[in-house]
Amino acid sequence: MSRESPSAYHRLTDAQEREEGGTSEPGIELYPLGASASQPLAEHRSLTDRFLRRGKRQIRVSRSLKAIVLSSWMNLLLIALPLSWVFHFMGSSKATTAFYFSFLALKPLAKLLEYGGDQMTFYLGPDLGELLVVTLNNSVGATLAIILLLKCELKLLQSSLIGVILLRLLLIPGVAFVTGGSHLLEQDLHPAVTELNHTLLTIGVFCLLLPAAFFSGMDDGAATTLVNETNRNNILAISRGLAVILLAVYVCSRIFLHKPPGEGKSNLAEHALASEALKKRARKFEEEDPEVNQWVCIGLVAIALATAVITAEWLVDSVDIVQGTFTKEWFGLVLLPWVSVSGDAFNAILFAIRASIRSWRGQSEPPDTLANARPIDSSVQFIMFWMPFIILLGWWTNHPISLLFDSFEVALIVSSAFILNYVTADAKTNYAEGFAMLGYWFMIALTAWFYQGQDEIDSLLTCESVDATAG
Repeated sequence: MSRESPSAYHRLTDAQEREEGGTSEPGIELYPLGASASQPLAEHRSLTDRFLRRGKRQIRVSRSLKAIVLSSWMNLLLIALPLSWVFHFMGSSKATTAFYFSFLALKPLAKLLEYGGDQMTFYLGPDLGELLVVTLNNSVGATLAIILLLKCELKLLQSSLIGVILLRLLLIPGVAFVTGGSHLLEQDLHPAVTELNHTLLTIGVFCLLLPAAFFSGMDDGAATTLVNETNRNNILAISRGLAVILLAVYVCSRIFLHKPPGEGKSNLAEHALASEALKKRARKFEEEDPEVNQWVCIGLVAIALATAVITAEWLVDSVDIVQGTFTKEWFGLVLLPWVSVSGDAFNAILFAIRASIRSWRGQSEPPDTLANARPIDSSVQFIMFWMPFIILLGWWTNHPISLLFDSFEVALIVSSAFILNYVTADAKTNYAEGFAMLGYWFMIALTAWFYQGQDEIDSLLTCESVDATAG
């Protein structure tokens, strides 16, 4: 497509701007001929033009900062941030207090990262922007995992990886389906994306069965122990090879989604099976203005991420003291993964309550028929990208983390992926299915409270020589 000349654009008059309800300065916005303020042609704009908002109103820095401050009530929790740092430097006597304040401080930071990603979607487009949002949603959990790896808390790392994935497979989508479907018989998912997610989830969780089956198959009933350096090296080699393959599959899936084959298929909203709700959402990023300037947004993400990294390290420094209060498995599977959640579930519940009150007053808006699939996309990325990335990072830093998980944890993640795939098989959801998903997560939390772990797996997850430890 050739680049349009300046004469191929027309200016909106002041009267037209008032009719469209715009707030821009007179005579600033430009649209290709044949497009209107209500229906701009996305295909006429390159990624550079979109990012720089050429021909559109630029967002002022002052307005951007105000929007960030007022973006969420969770920003009030930022008061916990300086307190967590203060208690951390007060020494081990305040380690428990530092842990809980760090835990609390990471919530608004995760929310700010998500908000920054949502705003960047206006500058990157709905597909690339959604990938950024999902990545930022996972950034706190991934940061926590990297810190645990570098501090050689390998068993806690494995449990927290499974716990983060379980939250995104069951609890967060369950709450989203319950609250989103409270006023609808059913909500829609994108059929093409849902089918691909089913495949990726199945491959990702079944991949964890391979090292577990290999380890179990080595037990020939003899008196010799399976915990030795030779067996661990074999499992590490298998895990690292599997990690490379998982990453390759994930990268291929992103290329397929963001550069789909066929002419005229530049984004997911143009897919033949895309719902009207998805198309409407894509148009939103063309018709509406962002709240935050792109450069301010980049600064917000960078500062929030850097602060989250430091705060997560303070939290991990206090883990040894705090986890003694709970069973090791419950702490890793249930409590610690909540660090990576930005309050999505609580916000969804509040939204449902507000919607019910507006409906009771006769002020309700038409409910959104598009289900929130972002937690599912997050779980897919965490399984297919971040988990193998951690394995390869451990290889590079000489930390022996592998894909040989506790058999209890493998059973949890395989069953949870099966439930999610079954619920979303028809690319539709309802609140009853969401409630069932919530029920299964609480079943897991209850069972994990009494589970003590698998000693053989624990023995392999040490940064020392296994033979020396056994001796």
